[in-house]
Amino acid sequence: MNKGPRILIVDDEPNIRDLLTTSLRFAGFGVRAVANGAQTISAVLEEEPDLIILDVMLPDMNGFSVTKRLRTAGYTAPILFLTAKDDTEDKITGLTVGGDDYVTKPFSLDEIVARIRAILRRTIQEEEDAVITAGPIVLDQDTHEVTIDSKPVDLSPTEFKLLRYMMLNPNRVLSKTQILDHVWEYDFNGDAGIVESYISYLRRKLDQLSEEPLIQTKRGFGYMLKIDSK
Repeated sequence: MNKGPRILIVDDEPNIRDLLTTSLRFAGFGVRAVANGAQTISAVLEEEPDLIILDVMLPDMNGFSVTKRLRTAGYTAPILFLTAKDDTEDKITGLTVGGDDYVTKPFSLDEIVARIRAILRRTIQEEEDAVITAGPIVLDQDTHEVTIDSKPVDLSPTEFKLLRYMMLNPNRVLSKTQILDHVWEYDFNGDAGIVESYISYLRRKLDQLSEEPLIQTKRGFGYMLKIDSK
């Protein structure tokens, strides 16, 4: 029996389910495959997978609706979208509802495996220092809890990783390239727009609980987590 990370594949096309199942098992993952949104929710309730590969277009509900339901129910593991459209609006929607990455069909199996491993590296890892503090922000790497002035902040796995990287480099301007390298751990096909989107989502969540804006944009250079030393 495969004891690797558990992957749930969700796609209504049998040939894609079979292809991904075979390939991912060969790569060392534990795999389960389902065909629609309702089956996805049932599968997650039965045994939470470590990652979901989720087709956006499903027969009963789209992948964005499935993701909203899972996130609302407290499922925090990463979700990788499969989309037939290389559409920026679709990508932004997927990230907004709690997705972590996306691959456009047709895809290569090597790309799927590489992205899964990159996502799992940044979300399933042991850390020496469990708690990081930067100004009013406290981030616990064991429980994946974040607070600002003791008020909880609800973050997706990728938002958590982004904030962690910025907290480890307070008051330092980080370029989009640096953020891609450290947060996504691969070049994301050079799509620096993904950084802008995630910075926007993270900034919005932090600003709701902070007296002063914490993330600053340095035009032409990058972004900085501004922490006043007192």
